[in-house]
Amino acid sequence: MASRCEITGKGKQYGNNVSFSMRHTKRVFKPNLQKRTLVIGGQKLRMTVSTQALRTLKKKGLIAK
Repeated sequence: MASRCEITGKGKQYGNNVSFSMRHTKRVFKPNLQKRTLVIGGQKLRMTVSTQALRTLKKKGLIAK
């Protein structure tokens, strides 16, 4: 699965795990991506979108709830 939202461009970010002893180890924060079929301009398109984008599309009434 792609690691980037096709609408918002939201992708993975890098950071650190921080333990109780303050030791830092590298980690990856992955976006919550879903494969959805969206109707855009009368065409059905299967897209990988973030849940943030899905919520916005539902709020604006661009996809069925």
